[in-house]
Amino acid sequence: MATANSKTTANNKETELEASKAAVSEAYEKLMEAKNHFKTAAESAGVDIKNDATEHFQKGRDKAGDFTQQATNYMKDKPLATMGIAFAAGFIASKVLSRK
Repeated sequence: MATANSKTTANNKETELEASKAAVSEAYEKLMEAKNHFKTAAESAGVDIKNDATEHFQKGRDKAGDFTQQATNYMKDKPLATMGIAFAAGFIASKVLSRK
């Protein structure tokens, strides 16, 4: 009778071990699947951020071009005012930079 109990106990332990291995294997597969989903989501987010940054950069570049054109037109239309502004800016810059 002692050998029958030990065989039953050994079979139970093997069954539990196999069930544990199966559970660990399943959990590992789910973890790898989740990892792939997160990786895909992160790559998509990176592409979205890159596209947004490119779009904002282009808008900023367009605005800078517009401001440059406006400044050029102002300088052509009002050359004396432009010289006065340049003189005042230079004078202020020299005073600020030459302080002891």
